[in-house]
Amino acid sequence: MAAHPTRIPVAYAARRLAGTAVLLLVLSIAVFALLRLAPGDPVDTLLGPRSATPEAVAAVRARYHLDEPLAAQYWQWLTDTIRLHPGTSLRTGEPVTHALGSRLALTAQLVGYGFAIAALSGVSLGILAGLRHRSGLDRALQGLGVVALSTPAFAGGLLLTYVFALLLGWLPAYGPGSGGTDRLLHLTLPAVTLGMAVSAVLIKLTRAAVIRELGQDHVTFARARGVSRRTILLRYVLRGTLLPIATGSGLVLAYLLAGTVLVEQVYALPGLGALLVDSVTYKDLPVVQAEALLLAALICLVNLATDLAHPWLDPRLGQGRSSS
Repeated sequence: MAAHPTRIPVAYAARRLAGTAVLLLVLSIAVFALLRLAPGDPVDTLLGPRSATPEAVAAVRARYHLDEPLAAQYWQWLTDTIRLHPGTSLRTGEPVTHALGSRLALTAQLVGYGFAIAALSGVSLGILAGLRHRSGLDRALQGLGVVALSTPAFAGGLLLTYVFALLLGWLPAYGPGSGGTDRLLHLTLPAVTLGMAVSAVLIKLTRAAVIRELGQDHVTFARARGVSRRTILLRYVLRGTLLPIATGSGLVLAYLLAGTVLVEQVYALPGLGALLVDSVTYKDLPVVQAEALLLAALICLVNLATDLAHPWLDPRLGQGRSSS
């Protein structure tokens, strides 16, 4: 009888969706409250260094709803954000959606490039370390992972820039490039810097999963029947490692979204990270609130997608949840 395709249990998916919605609501409250508690007054950003009359200050506060109670301000911001109209930048006067949209593509390219580097290097080296368990190569790869994980992004970025941009002259040192191949070359060093630390996480997760699968009874029986090493690796070992690797990849992608702020500063990339730093510096509340919530939403959606993929990767999870 043909196997039925794995389906996501409705109750399980509903719980995950509801949990994500509640988490986003809590995060929106936290972002709004923390920014209101931060020192400084956004009115100073709007009026600049010149002195202003009390009437002018009152007019600015009324225009941007800063004279209303905090609960009213939060509700106004939340409803506008849900309608994709989170206001205008206090610093530049442009719509927040335009400010974010003009930089989102570059950050998405950097995160995607960094994730590809981390996934390819982390999973492949993790498989190699697991297959050579307790060997010199295994210990060397683990040591390399510890060094990569312990290196701060700014230090790794400066080292890579010095070697590959200044000494060897192979890659550009800063800037986003003009598109196409030039953009790819400009994003290589930032992507390596971004993916270097998290690749160590994938190495450890993959290594542990491979070692565990190699000790399973079905793998032992396959070896006793004379099944080739290649078949055992592809059909039994790697299939069993999909779930932990997928879970780790979701965490890695979430980390990359958060870590892009520092990397963009190191390489002078005009992405969301640089915009966030500038907006925090100038107390541009609409931009900071919208971008912080956007990054939080992306991270939550990555985790949600990882959770929903679990029943596909391991049908036993779907069966267990559907029957419970």
